[in-house]
Amino acid sequence: MAVFQAFILQQVPDNLLSMALGLLIVAVGVALFLQGLELGVFPIGKSLANQFARQGSVFILMGFGFAIGFSAVIAEPALIAVADQAALISDGRVNALTLRLVVALSVGAVMALGVLRIILGHPIHWYLIAGYVTVVMVTWFAPEEIVGLAYDSGGVTTNIVTVPLIAAIGIGLATSIRGRNPLIDGFGLVALAVMVPMISVQLYGIVVYSVGETESVQLADNGIEALHPLVQMLLDLATMLRDVLPILLVILFFQYLVLRRPLNRPRKLIVGFGMVIFGLYAFVVGLKMGLFPIGESMAEQLIQRDNWFFVYLFAFCIGFATTMAEPALIAVGKQAEEAAPGRLKGSVIRLIVALGVAIGITIGVHRIISGDSIHHYIMGGYLLVIVLLILSPKYIVALAFDLGGVTTSEVTVPLVTALGIGLASQIDGRSVLIDGFGLIAFASIFPIVTVMLYAIGVDALAKLRRPST
Repeated sequence: MAVFQAFILQQVPDNLLSMALGLLIVAVGVALFLQGLELGVFPIGKSLANQFARQGSVFILMGFGFAIGFSAVIAEPALIAVADQAALISDGRVNALTLRLVVALSVGAVMALGVLRIILGHPIHWYLIAGYVTVVMVTWFAPEEIVGLAYDSGGVTTNIVTVPLIAAIGIGLATSIRGRNPLIDGFGLVALAVMVPMISVQLYGIVVYSVGETESVQLADNGIEALHPLVQMLLDLATMLRDVLPILLVILFFQYLVLRRPLNRPRKLIVGFGMVIFGLYAFVVGLKMGLFPIGESMAEQLIQRDNWFFVYLFAFCIGFATTMAEPALIAVGKQAEEAAPGRLKGSVIRLIVALGVAIGITIGVHRIISGDSIHHYIMGGYLLVIVLLILSPKYIVALAFDLGGVTTSEVTVPLVTALGIGLASQIDGRSVLIDGFGLIAFASIFPIVTVMLYAIGVDALAKLRRPST
């Protein structure tokens, strides 16, 4: 942002001090968040998975998977926003609450299926191949108005708190079951949680566009902007707590009423979850103060310069930079490094994923500029993913798909959405509601591609270096 502001736009931003302060708050928030994960989220996730594995009840394990998936999604703010936008796009055909229930139920069901997969030891390849073939087929028949939002709804189901928790549960379960590999079997739950809503939302869209009727829909104005800043801060903090509360209730229900065992080190867990909530709050406040306003204004200024090269360059750079700042990616990269010591490095994973997001957002921006149909890009992208899935070494597949879901979180989504809507509103002949959405889908597809290409390349080099016998 600083380079673009100084050398391309050649302007000093009005809120420079606010931006610097916001960055400092972001740094503090990330530190608190990551420490809270270590103290609270990772231990409780792995502990629960271990206790369930000892119980040996498949039904209870699947019930826990469903409850965690449903509770993590139903109150997700990004999904609420996407559902409201879907209601607007469809002129009332799509009901916002029904859409949220469709997504939450499908994520709960696929989490239960993912837990069963780990228990049975099935290769995740077959689940992903069957799922994404279905995604491509459904996309062919889905109405144009619903495709971008369907893929975006898949991307926003996994937020900054649920991704580390789900990853910890999967790794803990794979570690507790004899014959399972934490890297191969432990990852993959996030990938399934991202994939299935793409199918269910498009199927729902096909139904409502076939038989539904239009009605006037407007988003409610809650009047929060008029409140005192201190009241606003308290409401924002309460919102963070509300987002985490359903997950906490599920954990406590299964811990005390199903397993009937007390929590180990409850004070440490409470402190950890408290640090996660306050860290996430500070992180989002810092972004709102420093990065989001200047990022949105820069996108508008670049579009108005009528030089598409700089727009492409900005899309690439902002995709790379926002992904490198994703706390959930840092956390999952660390989990992957611990699951495969000496084989994977968290810093390398972050770079490869960030490169994939940068490429994906640039291609998505080109689609908006050229006016091409999103159907062909999405279908082509996932066909490429399916081919690479077959060619990739088995140890990287589940992690690669999980990383595709990690990239669409609190940092990337707002800036990328602002860029897409800004482009669609400035270019003649583009629909903001149809063309403005879908960039999040590209940010999810291409990290999968780059991670699998990296693994294929590393394996090929290793084979070349082996002495022939």
